[in-house]
Amino acid sequence: MQLPHAIEIAGLRKTYAGSKGAPGKEALKGVDLVVPRGSFFGLLGPNGAGKSTLIGILAGLVQKTGGTASVWGIDLDRDPIGLRQRIGVVPQELNLDPFFTPREAMEMQAGLYGVPRARRRTMEILDAVGLADKADAYARSLSGGMRRRLLVAKAMVHAPPVLVLDEPTAGVDIELREQLWRMVQGLNRAGTTIVLTTHYLEEAESLCDRIAIIGQGRLIANEPTRELIARLDDKTITVTVAADLGAVPPGLEGFEARLDGPRRLEIRYRARETRVEDILDAVRGAGLAIQDLSTKEADLNATFLRLTREQAPA
Repeated sequence: MQLPHAIEIAGLRKTYAGSKGAPGKEALKGVDLVVPRGSFFGLLGPNGAGKSTLIGILAGLVQKTGGTASVWGIDLDRDPIGLRQRIGVVPQELNLDPFFTPREAMEMQAGLYGVPRARRRTMEILDAVGLADKADAYARSLSGGMRRRLLVAKAMVHAPPVLVLDEPTAGVDIELREQLWRMVQGLNRAGTTIVLTTHYLEEAESLCDRIAIIGQGRLIANEPTRELIARLDDKTITVTVAADLGAVPPGLEGFEARLDGPRRLEIRYRARETRVEDILDAVRGAGLAIQDLSTKEADLNATFLRLTREQAPA
């Protein structure tokens, strides 16, 4: 028997009512999405794409207009309370009571989820996120990075198999960001399914094994990360030559070439259409002596920009 996916969404729609007779705003337009169990899943999209609405529906904060959604096999319409027990959401905003200690905040959160005192793991979770030594310090005294980790801890009090991180590293410095990711990767290795939304595309590229992109309320991509990036097929070769150049030399007009310094030529090409040998032959044919060269493949940023621009209205 095949186990249900971590998240299954079909035909999900949400229309927000317009104000003063204005037409409604359709935030989600029939989204179909599957998140495999145990994955580290990226959910990307520009501002206003519908990501927050989708997360809000799963968290029970936004009422959907149509479609279905389930988490860990629990249907949102049939058992909304059971669904919320299977998902933990780490919001983007630092919504912590400054007069509560981490221990108190965790105990209150566990009570809200109906976790019996005998099954609460307050100190175990605080230790896992590196806050055991701050358990009795007021939240207002914690650094920004510590507050982010406390939000993750609060989302884990009911041991959900799915953890959603909504822009978790916004405004966090590099060192604390790395600490947070080490902790979240540990949760993922232990079996927790992670869903990440972020504007730091390099994070998604290095962390996520699969990425979905939403644009204009529609799902426009959902593929393994490597396959998604490979879809663009753009590469760049940078050639360093022996003498200064004032312009792109004749003979390279057929390539997408530009100067990147007095002795550096940057040439973009598609690997399926152009061979590197042909580019180098053209450079030599223009009378240039090659001193060095490097190649660079397309990254997630380029893929994201192309797909979302294609989706944008004319």
